[in-house]
Amino acid sequence: MADGGDGRLRTADDGGAGESAGGGMLLHVGLLALALLAAYRLYLHWRKRSGPGDAAQQSQAAPLPRMKRRDFSLEQLREFDGTRNPRILLAVNGKVFDVTKGNKFYGPEGPYGIFAGRDASRGLATFCLDKDALKDEYDDLSDLNAVQMESVREWEMQFKEKYDYVGRLLKPGEEPSEYTDEEDTKDHTKQE
Repeated sequence: MADGGDGRLRTADDGGAGESAGGGMLLHVGLLALALLAAYRLYLHWRKRSGPGDAAQQSQAAPLPRMKRRDFSLEQLREFDGTRNPRILLAVNGKVFDVTKGNKFYGPEGPYGIFAGRDASRGLATFCLDKDALKDEYDDLSDLNAVQMESVREWEMQFKEKYDYVGRLLKPGEEPSEYTDEEDTKDHTKQE
């Protein structure tokens, strides 16, 4: 038994009746997100220290030249799934990244291959690797909660650090930007 601060005694059987169920769920989702982020960081650290087998796989992706900056519709993005085209692109939070050098993750046989050539935002936000979690039409993510949107932003930052930003994911009816050669060579991260 313990005093909950409101003058009532609580027992272990109460199950924390004073807490809101939503707050506890939010805490669990937040902790899960942090744990996954920590595991991903550890994996990246481990990968840098791995042996010559990884270098051979990375050299397979090296021959592709750096992609010129451009914007993509969902249909155009789907061409870059690692099967129809050796280059692998995916979108996170409206930004398109070239993840070809991570082909063992995002290639057809990789654990995240479901995201290749797609907008991965919803799947990353909800930690769901099912094709059903990904939409075939433009996804404005407006139904995601604050924790899920924060997760999307964290994933976006991870991709910015590791992979080349190649353009924006266009909304239906939106016109692509015209990029100059100068913009193509610098880190252009146009915000909407």
